[in-house]
Amino acid sequence: MALAKGLHLVALVSLLAYSSNAQLFPNFYGARCPNLQSIVRSVMSQTVAQDPSMGASILRLFFHDCFVNGCDASVLLDDTATFQGEKNAGPNANSLRGFQVIDAIKSRVEAACGGVVSCADILALAARDGVNLLGGPSWTVLLGRRDSRTASFSAANSNLPSPSSSFSTLVSVFASKGLGIRDLTALSGAHTVGQARCTNFRTHIYNDPNVNPSFSGARRNMCPQSGGDGNLAPLDFQSPNRFDNGYFQNIMNRAGLLHSDQELFNNTPADAFVRVYSRNSAIFAPDFVTAILKMGNISPLTGTNGEIRVNCRKTN
Repeated sequence: MALAKGLHLVALVSLLAYSSNAQLFPNFYGARCPNLQSIVRSVMSQTVAQDPSMGASILRLFFHDCFVNGCDASVLLDDTATFQGEKNAGPNANSLRGFQVIDAIKSRVEAACGGVVSCADILALAARDGVNLLGGPSWTVLLGRRDSRTASFSAANSNLPSPSSSFSTLVSVFASKGLGIRDLTALSGAHTVGQARCTNFRTHIYNDPNVNPSFSGARRNMCPQSGGDGNLAPLDFQSPNRFDNGYFQNIMNRAGLLHSDQELFNNTPADAFVRVYSRNSAIFAPDFVTAILKMGNISPLTGTNGEIRVNCRKTN
């Protein structure tokens, strides 16, 4: 109990530090949009009840937004005549989903308090609620982000780690965002929910030596060596719609679906964190919260920078 309290205290101290450094605050909207969080929660509750996998999809949207030029809702923008958006970049094409959920939330928020709440903040809140509705932790979301007026196809292609990334590449990519190995490992625990396409794990299950044979055999049944690129498999085969520490148990048993997953338990400095998280979800959960607070603080637009979009898919 004392350990858990200590970890929550660390997360609280971190929360205060991020709030001070980035001009983001839990009560940023205050009286201007008092029902914001209940609106987001209501839509996410209905969505996850109908399709539990959407909780993971919204969390992935948040990750793919923050890692490309900061948490500014650029990932939500459609292509225009003046710029190519991020939706069709390699890591996102045919895999990112949940845009219509953010649209639904934004529509209700605009009806309640028009022109006040950014799409970037809506995405941050929706990601939190998606995790919590799947049985994961909750946390106080820092608010005050503004929306970008552009997106970057090239940055989406270069800034996001791939499913085939080596451990050194993962460490480098996360370090470039101010995230350490502990953050990398904890955030990767998001793969306790969600699915991946065959094309993203085929090489791993057929060619990598550090894969449990029974696990690779089961995955090969639905992911042939050719064809079936879009076939889906759960990232956590034990509890695919439950946000828990099963992901870490899987990779300790050499049953990580992606090459990048298994790299976290492959005689690297992340091994120690994987062992701890696999045994104790009470340590994983607050570490995940601390890491996602850091991630949510990556280069936000604040003050008079950016804008508050009326429609999350296009600039004003």
